[in-house]
Amino acid sequence: MAVIGNKFAYTRPLEVLSPAGDMERLEAALDFGADAVYLGGKMFGMRAASPNFTAEELKIACDKAHAIGKRVYLTCNTLPRNSEIAGFEGFVKDACSAGVDALIANDIGVFAMIKRYAPDMEIHMSTQTGIVNYATATEFYNMGAKRVVLARELSLEEIAEIRAKTPKDLEIEVFVHGAMCVSFSGRCLLSQYIIDRDANRGACAQPCRWGYHLMEEKRPNEFYPVYEDESGTYILNAKDLCMIDHIDKLAEAGVDSFKIEGRAKSSYYVSVITNAYRRAMDEFLQNPSDFKLSPWIHDEVFKVSHRAYCTGFFFGHPKDCQYYENSGYIRDWDVAAIVTGYDEEKGAIECVQRNKFLRGTHLEALEPANSPVMLSTDEIFDEKFEPIESTCHAAMKFYIKSERKFAKNTILRFERT
Repeated sequence: MAVIGNKFAYTRPLEVLSPAGDMERLEAALDFGADAVYLGGKMFGMRAASPNFTAEELKIACDKAHAIGKRVYLTCNTLPRNSEIAGFEGFVKDACSAGVDALIANDIGVFAMIKRYAPDMEIHMSTQTGIVNYATATEFYNMGAKRVVLARELSLEEIAEIRAKTPKDLEIEVFVHGAMCVSFSGRCLLSQYIIDRDANRGACAQPCRWGYHLMEEKRPNEFYPVYEDESGTYILNAKDLCMIDHIDKLAEAGVDSFKIEGRAKSSYYVSVITNAYRRAMDEFLQNPSDFKLSPWIHDEVFKVSHRAYCTGFFFGHPKDCQYYENSGYIRDWDVAAIVTGYDEEKGAIECVQRNKFLRGTHLEALEPANSPVMLSTDEIFDEKFEPIESTCHAAMKFYIKSERKFAKNTILRFERT
């Protein structure tokens, strides 16, 4: 068994990798500290529910990222059918023209076509590939892969052994935060079987998160709830993964890229979770031998819509990763507004409304690269700078009197009561 704590991990750059379901979420990830983003095109991606990117938008996205030294990875990790193969060459050429830094692949035929159509393109093997050992990781490296995204079912000890027994320039990526599939590394058949939406082609309906009742075959139309007691039995209800408190252990195991799940999540989710992992990573790099996460960073992951958290398989077989209370999400905070600028003459923050709030509501401002601070709303004004009692119109422009200036895209939020 490999020993966690090799110094090799500390000499490598560590990457915060964030999801980008559309241009707004891409900008959120970049603003709040992602080193790289992963996104999908209109074909071959695993998140059909996300808006995703046209070829033209992909070029704009790459230009935005490269202008500030960030990287863009494009997914092509579905299992394509015969009818789609002919379109793959154009997909790869569009990716090359846009300036994509890497393609994320799953299918071995897709891998071969990338090598044929774009020999110099960096290839990352998707978690859908199901890589759970060093032999498989090494073989993909020998075939030309630059990075492997390991299966989510691995422990830290297993990851450390893979790191120790694979080429040093093979990069290792793991999911560290977000929703977890109940099937092996996301290879799920439930969605297609139940409602004919193929999870392996990006159209998952997440039936593993539905509420279920049991019906005994000899008692038709008599439904019984499925619930947990001391004996167990609660099906298909995984908690969300969260490794924010264990950045050091992941780095020590040899992880290079820390991946956040959520291409279908909101720009607020992407901003907050990216910011939390960015700040956690920075704290670790400042003091890797004695890493202690600041409490405010730990608290941030609870300020987005989420399910109860667990640490997945990282510390062995998960015994607490099923959510027994219900199948819903926890949402204790709402976005009040987004900062668009500062009016020097008025001494006020310019904002665009996201949710209604009343004058006097205590807001929390989350600015890129900073910890959250409280903001008074005793004086708020409409677009004509007339005093108002609430931000009652959707997407309205308004002002908050403030001596402090906040960067563009700062998030203003409030806790639900």
